[in-house]
Amino acid sequence: MDTKTALVTGGGRGIGRAISLELARQGHDVAIGWVRDEPAAAAVAAEVRALGRRAVLTRGEAADPADCVRNVTETVAALGRLDVAIANAGVLARASFLDTTPDDWDRQVDANARGAFFLAQAAAKQMIAQGGGGRIVFITSQLGEKAAAGISGYCVSKAAQRMAMMCAATELAAHGITVNAVAPGTTETDINRDMLGDPERRPAAVAPILLGRPGVPADICGAVAFLASDAASWITGATFAVNGGSLIR
Repeated sequence: MDTKTALVTGGGRGIGRAISLELARQGHDVAIGWVRDEPAAAAVAAEVRALGRRAVLTRGEAADPADCVRNVTETVAALGRLDVAIANAGVLARASFLDTTPDDWDRQVDANARGAFFLAQAAAKQMIAQGGGGRIVFITSQLGEKAAAGISGYCVSKAAQRMAMMCAATELAAHGITVNAVAPGTTETDINRDMLGDPERRPAAVAPILLGRPGVPADICGAVAFLASDAASWITGATFAVNGGSLIR
């Protein structure tokens, strides 16, 4: 297996951690993007190295285009090139439609949609410059397609993120770069910990899931690793729903 390099934003925790480790198991050296929890990112880097792969940390705010460029630049400086970019970092602010503030809106749209757009742009420029194509995967959400009460701003930001993915796929195909999305359903991560830990709210969250349980990060990372692989070379502009069947109901 030829070693490839990957950048995973938000790679130190939750789904990002699982993706970083799965890509390492699949033979990738990994740059782990982080913004607030350096110890967690450093722990993931140690796990990547224990799997026999190189790892580097790169700090940056998801919503800052300059940080997106720096994440890519630092990845290439440490690992030599960039083959795979995973736009995973994101935020959620729980507020009803009537109570969502402009700050709630801006924070989510900036981190989730703007951040993924400019991370993909920076990654694509590097991939084009080095040649050989590449893989870009957005971590979106089933809530980009299915509205939910109490998180309107998040739903809109994820719908915008999905459209950004399709626009990128349309323009980057000519360069041999595939761009796809993985859309998780309700997953046991920090974002959902309070809701899923509440015995009164958990049943309603789990009820739409055909497989009867929330996902865990390990349920998500396999689809991401597939889309990052050579086996997915003829897939672009697609969204893979990884949600236990919850969009059927």
